[in-house]
Amino acid sequence: MASIQKRGPNSFLLVVEAGYIKGKRNKRTKTIRVEDPALLKTTKKLKDFLNEELLKFKMEVEAGEYIAPEKMKFGEFVKEWEVKYAKNELSPGTLDNYKLNLQNHILPVFEEKRLDQVKPIHVINFLNQIERKDGKNGDISVGTKQYIYRALRNVFQRAVDWKIIKSNPVAEVKKPRDNKDHEANVYSEKEVQQLFTLVQYELFHWRIFVTLALAAGLRRGELLGLEWPNIDLEKGTINIKQVIVKGENGRPLIKGPKSKKSKRFVSIPPSIVEELKKFYTYWKKEKLRSGDRRIEKEHEWVFCNEDGTHFFPSTPTTWWRRFIKRSEVRYIRLHDLRHTSATLLINQGVHAKIISERLGHADIRITMDTYGHALQTADKEAANKLDNFFSPQNKSI
Repeated sequence: MASIQKRGPNSFLLVVEAGYIKGKRNKRTKTIRVEDPALLKTTKKLKDFLNEELLKFKMEVEAGEYIAPEKMKFGEFVKEWEVKYAKNELSPGTLDNYKLNLQNHILPVFEEKRLDQVKPIHVINFLNQIERKDGKNGDISVGTKQYIYRALRNVFQRAVDWKIIKSNPVAEVKKPRDNKDHEANVYSEKEVQQLFTLVQYELFHWRIFVTLALAAGLRRGELLGLEWPNIDLEKGTINIKQVIVKGENGRPLIKGPKSKKSKRFVSIPPSIVEELKKFYTYWKKEKLRSGDRRIEKEHEWVFCNEDGTHFFPSTPTTWWRRFIKRSEVRYIRLHDLRHTSATLLINQGVHAKIISERLGHADIRITMDTYGHALQTADKEAANKLDNFFSPQNKSI
């Protein structure tokens, strides 16, 4: 037997019987709220809607699929979260990372806990006790803890949005912070000159890759997603309109830039425009030489394999590590070439707003936070240059 009971102006209780327990009727209930005013004013339409909801609820109960929200366990909800939210709303790379952290760190602790019974103190204890799962020595990094925190907070926030719990216990806990004062690891001007000297002995495309990373401050994914139609060799500009990153299960994914500000035009120095013209001529000759082996017909990737297909997202990083190992250049991450580009501009007195726009930062505060030390140093140098105007010999008596 199933029934509908009115509880308020727009609130209705669905009741479905699910057999007997110890001689007593086992009733399952579910409250629904009708938010459409037009539906509430039409008796027949409202009745049809409620009967349809009751039928669906009855089928869930009979199939054993219905779980009362207040009794739902975290592990059960994660399955709902992935199907109804994560696969549609998260990028494949982010989803992969969240799932990895859920499997390795979060589910072993929270899987059997009821959603409504997880409190902020449980989250605090969990974050304080996270251990490495890769077999290596040392504490887990703050960056990894922050990603675990974001994944856990995201799951609980959906539970709040879907009215399963009233508040997000993770939102009431501060995100793990690194109290160390980190500065961007960058090359000095002398080291940049050394780098350019050594990279001349590498393949042409890697020389250009490093050059653009430094001169334009482009991200790895932006460089990989670059096509020749995106480069205006007359105006000396690069149009950043797509990236290539790791997607679901590590597969390459072509997508738009990470934010609106990341979609931008970047000007490049005249000397590098000339290098790009030479590389384009070389690229076209290689395309002709590849002949039938060229399978890429749709895109003209600047950085590509012999068959014209784009590089795999990890290929530049692998090359960079090998290059550093066989050269005499101090090791920094490939991504730190982007930081080096920004620092060189700061040292030349370029305004932080311009640097922020070149790098495609969503907010200038990101630029200020990332390069705060370099900006302070540049500010000190500016003050020193002004000192001459105020020294005693230049003051009128």
